[in-house]
Formats: sequence, C-alpha cells, structure tokens
Amino acid sequence: MKTITHHARTLRRSLTREEQRLWYMLRDRRFARYKFRRQHPVGRYILDFACCAVRLAIELDGGQHACRVEYDRRREAWLRMQGWRVIRFWNNQLWENEEAVMEAILEALEMR
Repeated sequence: MKTITHHARTLRRSLTREEQRLWYMLRDRRFARYKFRRQHPVGRYILDFACCAVRLAIELDGGQHACRVEYDRRREAWLRMQGWRVIRFWNNQLWENEEAVMEAILEALEMR
C-alpha cells in the first residue's frame, strides 16, 4: 500500500504546467522570503503548495475540480480545523492575471 508521502513524491514529479509556473515563483524563498513546499501532505490530504510557517495552503484547480465541490468543501473544513488557511485559484487565473494571483498570495501571507 502506498503511503500519502509516497503519493506526494509522485505528484511532485508530475506537476501541471500551472503548478510548475507557480512553483517557479514560490520556490527557494523567492517570494517575500517565505518558504513553500509543493505537494505537501497534511493528514490524509496533499496540498498543492504550503507555507507551513503561517499554515497557508494554496490550491490550483483545473477543470476536474468543477465536479469535486463537496470533496473540496470537506477537505477545506478539515484543514481549517487544523489551523490552515486555504486559498484557491483556477488555472486560467494564473495565466490571465499572474500579478493578481501573486498579490492575493502575499495578502494571505501577511494576514497571519
């Protein structure tokens, strides 16, 4: 049986184009000096991106998420109970207005 950690490692090797783009901007403390992790396991869930220092989860959603609304709602509720704040963007938001996405992330980081 594969562990959640093993599954997260597998996901790290197969990022979507949008995840690759956002990871390029967040990695190596490039963004506001915060440390981010990609495909980070928390409990039984894997966060697309996480800043553990402020417990901020960043989720990038493609078309497949339109039919997973209930799952996402339960997942976010559980994460909030664990002290995480979740912000979510659609993939096309990153391509259409990258600056606004990064501003929203910075705002969330500073709200600690």
